[in-house]
Amino acid sequence: MAEAERNRQNAIRTYLQPAFLICAAVLALSGTGLSIAVKNLGVYLKKQPLALNKPLELLGEEQLAPYKVVGRERIENEDVLKSLGTEDYIQWLLDDPNVPPDSPIRKCSLFITYYDVPDLVPHVPDECYVGGGHQRLSSDSVTFTLNKDGSEQDIPGRYVVFTSTKADPWGTSAEFSVLYLFNVNEEYANSRNATRNILNRNLFGKYSYFCKVEWKFFNTRFGRPVYPSKEEALAASERLLSVILPILEKDHWPSGYW
Repeated sequence: MAEAERNRQNAIRTYLQPAFLICAAVLALSGTGLSIAVKNLGVYLKKQPLALNKPLELLGEEQLAPYKVVGRERIENEDVLKSLGTEDYIQWLLDDPNVPPDSPIRKCSLFITYYDVPDLVPHVPDECYVGGGHQRLSSDSVTFTLNKDGSEQDIPGRYVVFTSTKADPWGTSAEFSVLYLFNVNEEYANSRNATRNILNRNLFGKYSYFCKVEWKFFNTRFGRPVYPSKEEALAASERLLSVILPILEKDHWPSGYW
């Protein structure tokens, strides 16, 4: 009993130490301040869903000219779709008739995903392709310069190079690139962290969203896959984005909520 009483007294003295009391007071004030901010200043810690102005599936094929939509894919596997975290997406195969038939940029796999209630953990090809059995060789920040409304606009993007961990039927392991960018509350970003930073800045907005635009150029020659160089991929990307981004900005992405 005497030992138990001594332990109780020691515990009381610990709680009465100035350092402990100061920390407790700071935490209490922080919690109170946060509650006041949320209640009186219009801070939104949990965002409300914000639908697209127009579903991605309703993007008109004719709007993508000169590109032609030659394939549309839907994710049938429920586990994969659940892992993706959204049903607002398009996965289209494009063909560019303005380049030679055997050009490595003739075909483009376009994958756009939209998140109306961001979970702050955007999916990125850097990890998704590795999980699918590929090895990431490099990941570089790039800038796309687009001519929009008569003026140039620099848009950040990312260029990632992969190779398969399994040799193809010819005993080789071709390198290929995947490019992507995010549009976050009407701002562009080229990484998961940059996307989070934009979302976290929006304390007073009731809504937030982000949309990932991802693409890959390729072709086949004599039944073998061929891929463009970095310079070819970046130049082709600027042509592609000059078509697709204005459509998304004007017809699909929300605006004016932050």
